[in-house]
Amino acid sequence: MTAVSATKTVSPESIGRQNLHEKIDVLRKKHNAIILAHYYQDPEVQDIADFVGDSLELSRRAKNTNADVIVFCGVHFMAETAKILSPEKKVLIPDMDAGCTLADDCPADEFEAFCARHPDHYVVSYINCSAAVKAQSDLICTSSNAVELINQLPADKPILFAPDMNLGKWVSRQSGRKLTFWPGSCVVHESFSEEVLIKLKLKYPDAEVIAHPECQENLLELSDFVGSTSKLLNRTKESNSARFIVLTEPGILHKMRNELPTKEYIEMPGLDGCSCNSCPYMRLNTLEKIYSCLSSKSPEIIINTDLLERAFLPMDLMLKMSN
Repeated sequence: MTAVSATKTVSPESIGRQNLHEKIDVLRKKHNAIILAHYYQDPEVQDIADFVGDSLELSRRAKNTNADVIVFCGVHFMAETAKILSPEKKVLIPDMDAGCTLADDCPADEFEAFCARHPDHYVVSYINCSAAVKAQSDLICTSSNAVELINQLPADKPILFAPDMNLGKWVSRQSGRKLTFWPGSCVVHESFSEEVLIKLKLKYPDAEVIAHPECQENLLELSDFVGSTSKLLNRTKESNSARFIVLTEPGILHKMRNELPTKEYIEMPGLDGCSCNSCPYMRLNTLEKIYSCLSSKSPEIIINTDLLERAFLPMDLMLKMSN
């Protein structure tokens, strides 16, 4: 009997995606471009990126890259940060509407008035803010290095922390420092419910609960480990647990599953089990838009020189102070 070899069926859609990957690669090489993506991007965006990381890791990559063009797959403040750190580079964002509710809820003019009411305070701003807010700050931090940086500041110096109050409260508890907060929060991390988490803990009693510090305090108290996205990823590797309930934007689960597929990762749903745990702004970046922005070299992040130079100082200080 003659053996008949099975032919694998390839869908037209998969062929189309492969062609799109190849077209992006051609343009990437042509323009000497690097594609940076945050952990919260869609899996297919993460898969074509040159580097995937959290805000601190991406900041370092943006500053140290030899590329002429940076395509930043994240939200607007992240692309602004790349421009601040690499002003000589052309920085593109696939979708200019990819904003951030946390950054938008801290307008520069209102923040200026807030700082004016606390003139003796040292201003530490979370990187999730606009270039205009960064320019009014003494120091920028990320969720990865916030506690470390706060601990390096003089003990007698009052500190104003903006714009995420949940992160600020966690930093205050970890550092033992009293902080004055700008009252901001992330709409995604605010969507998580204590009731839903308790139900998941009862359903999966062997699961380790890992959470991002932008979550509300009551959820952090129910968690076994709290850290930035990169620290959550590292925790899944270092822990003996085989199952994790993950309290952050679910884009990170793609990286976790790729790097440690033998473990189970349970997505934390939003309120009443809805899908509002996904950041709608992060999801605006797509392969089609990446190809389009590389083709046209737009939309481009433009920041005036004065603002750029003022915003650079607290960013550069953060990098110098970070281990």
